[in-house]
Amino acid sequence: MGMKFEIVTIFPGFFASIFDHGILRRALAENLIEVGVHDLRAFTHDRHRTLDDRPFGGGEGMVLKPEPLREALASLGIEPKSARQTGEDGPSRTCVILLSAQGRPFTQAVARELAALERVVLICGRYEGVDERINQLYCDQELSIGDYVLSGGELAAAVVVDAVMRLVPGVLGNEASGEFESFGVADAEIAADAEGVPRSQHGSGGLLDYPHYTRPAEFAGLRAPVVLLNGDHQQIRRWRREQQLRKTLANRPDLLERANLSSEDRKLLESIRQETAQRDLNG
Repeated sequence: MGMKFEIVTIFPGFFASIFDHGILRRALAENLIEVGVHDLRAFTHDRHRTLDDRPFGGGEGMVLKPEPLREALASLGIEPKSARQTGEDGPSRTCVILLSAQGRPFTQAVARELAALERVVLICGRYEGVDERINQLYCDQELSIGDYVLSGGELAAAVVVDAVMRLVPGVLGNEASGEFESFGVADAEIAADAEGVPRSQHGSGGLLDYPHYTRPAEFAGLRAPVVLLNGDHQQIRRWRREQQLRKTLANRPDLLERANLSSEDRKLLESIRQETAQRDLNG
């Protein structure tokens, strides 16, 4: 069996036709790749099969709860990333990816990185997003397929699978053809957001969104930030803006050049840059 993709989604039926055509169908038939689609609702335990809850700190929409996602990943043998990264067998050949509007751009170079792995696990976002603690505990990276809003991460997952599987030896027949397929420089540099939330793509002022948390307040030893639980909306707004700046600086610094930043934003951004530089200096 060749490279394996695992997709965690609340709409498994979405993929029924996508993998039944063209190169993908042939690659699956010839066992060059394998795709597993996993219904997140199978990992709920109440009669309503509840997957989401209101965000701590208030705000629009709902957030995917962490417990079903943890169980879904456990069913795939996925340990927290700290355990995978320090395993006795060397670096993990599995990569867990959160498809997110706050992710780094998915490019051909990233596709090549993923094609060198044995297994790629794709978590499809929905609603306002995924509880940030799943990202902290399990996700090796966040990826984004374009600067636009999608209803869910399923389309993004299909894009990632399609782009990566073309680089798997034997899929295109001529093993070198996928490596040397050309596309414009502009295409390679397009920012790619894989989003699953019906909201503004980057949040206020052209920045990436802030992290979301929902119940329970404590999950796997990690607590939701206290500021989101104290009911002080001014502090919550300030914390969220800081997180937007941190996330954008880390994952999409190019957006800062055209973002609508206030003088307070710029002061805070400079402080974050200094803090980051000092942390890097200290190793």
